[in-house]
Amino acid sequence: MENAPRAYRPRDRAWHPPALFPDYKTSVYRAPRLPLVSLTATRSELTGPLFGHDLIRATDNDLLVNGRVDGEPIGPRMILFGRVLDEEGRPVPKVLIELWQANAGGRYRHVNDSYLAPLDPNFWGVGRTLSEPDGSYRFRTVRPGPYPWRNRVNDWRPAHIHISLWGAALCQRLITQIYFEGDPLLPLCPIYNSIPDPAARERLVAKLDMGESLPHDLLAWRFDIVLRGPRQTYFENRPEGA
Repeated sequence: MENAPRAYRPRDRAWHPPALFPDYKTSVYRAPRLPLVSLTATRSELTGPLFGHDLIRATDNDLLVNGRVDGEPIGPRMILFGRVLDEEGRPVPKVLIELWQANAGGRYRHVNDSYLAPLDPNFWGVGRTLSEPDGSYRFRTVRPGPYPWRNRVNDWRPAHIHISLWGAALCQRLITQIYFEGDPLLPLCPIYNSIPDPAARERLVAKLDMGESLPHDLLAWRFDIVLRGPRQTYFENRPEGA
């Protein structure tokens, strides 16, 4: 029965990492020292914005095209796809999904990125799309490269893609990172390993899907996003869950 009450599933607070994780150096400075204060959301935060297909261009989800100037982006071409689901496994449509990433050399198109790898003149590294009625989404892009970061003496970020989801209000934004199955840098990354539960870390790993890959063109990686419940995706800006 559609109206039958569903079992209450309390959030698992142990699913998320501690705010203070010394191996992740900047958490030492950013971790709160006092109890958090709950703020009441304003009307504008609770009632908008509304995103429609008229705001999305045809190439916004195609990073192989949307930054092209005079050639193809450099690097392994790939598809990133999946579904946005609620805790009952039902599709969540009309979610604005945005992503940003480094290029195949591990460099972001950002003024503060001083890594030695060159910029790709045909790759912006940003894209967006809306989830379909069945909750599905799809991007074309290049696989990002790893890069060093100033944490410990020789720390490198694994290849990853940042992803943001907007709900029906400004206060309903969730952000996380997508990693790749089999990356040898994952066991060495203090950000990834700050999440204490191995199953929660695994929720951030995209799986290779040869059935969706295009021969002689693109490999496909599947990443389903679960908004809440025991199978939820870890979101870095919402420690208590979605």
